[in-house]
Amino acid sequence: MESSSSALSRLSNLQRHLQPPHSNSKIRQGLVKLSPEVAEALSTGHPVVALESTIISHGMPYPKNLETAKEVEAIVRENGAVPATVAILDGVPCVGLSMGELERLATLGTKAQKTARRDIAHVVANRGNGATTVSATMFFASMVGIHVFVTGGIGGVHRHGEQTMDISSDLTELGRTPVAVISAGVKSILDIPRTLEYLETQGVCVAAYNTNEFPAFFTERSGCKVHCRVDTPDDCARLIDANLKLKLGTGTLIAVPIPKEHSASGGLIESAIQIALREARDKNITGNAETPFLLAKVNELTGGASLASNIALVKNNALVGAKIAVALAQLKEHSNRGNLDVLLIF
Repeated sequence: MESSSSALSRLSNLQRHLQPPHSNSKIRQGLVKLSPEVAEALSTGHPVVALESTIISHGMPYPKNLETAKEVEAIVRENGAVPATVAILDGVPCVGLSMGELERLATLGTKAQKTARRDIAHVVANRGNGATTVSATMFFASMVGIHVFVTGGIGGVHRHGEQTMDISSDLTELGRTPVAVISAGVKSILDIPRTLEYLETQGVCVAAYNTNEFPAFFTERSGCKVHCRVDTPDDCARLIDANLKLKLGTGTLIAVPIPKEHSASGGLIESAIQIALREARDKNITGNAETPFLLAKVNELTGGASLASNIALVKNNALVGAKIAVALAQLKEHSNRGNLDVLLIF
């Protein structure tokens, strides 16, 4: 029979194996700054939800952006998880922002560089301020061990992307970074069918929440079916957990339809999108400047209806994402407890 000292040694080894991700060497070396709240949550296995910051700096004007950011963080907390807004401030990647840092980012607005994965090293090296897009937020979330990330809508293949090759880095990030992204689909200014084809090529599981149809950001329906449906936070947690345990190395996209009461008219939105696309072409607005321009123009043409819908869907995604993070944390806790029970028995 195994001695008590040997059993304790094995228990200690298992506990080290189960150590929270925030203790890895990258963070100890000071490459990423964790807020005290996020650090504590990660160390105890408490659910954490990553939030991007481009929506704050580039998505809407001050002070509406700050008000929305605070409300989204509050929704995450009210539903049992810790919010971790991600940004780069003075060259330091931050996971979790204080109220002062959140206000600073909101007042900086577009002076903060829109930062995708390709821009991270440049912003850090120049000690700049960066608002992280989906791809950069996923990267930092994965680095510290956060597996659930809430956003409004991801980027995708732009309309006429077969000619311009304008494809968001969000899609390739989903293909190589094991973080679950909770969104209202892809922004409807994009080519949704081609985006879904690209995600399939990347090996990304695309699931729809309480529906068989992929949502279209401002509206509930896109006309595109999905092969995976999830109906509860527990369903989502099991899907994410299976992806992580199998080490597939890809993200998971969970698409949540905008609530019916906030869904905009599909015809109104599409008409505004077509006008905005023509103006963008006439003004030669391309690259990472195109999406903010198109969203602002669509909001202008719809008399603010699209911005109101955007805020509503982000809040709804935060609600669903927090519940998923809680379910995932409970699933992991149960699994870890089972591992410890087996070790103590033997």
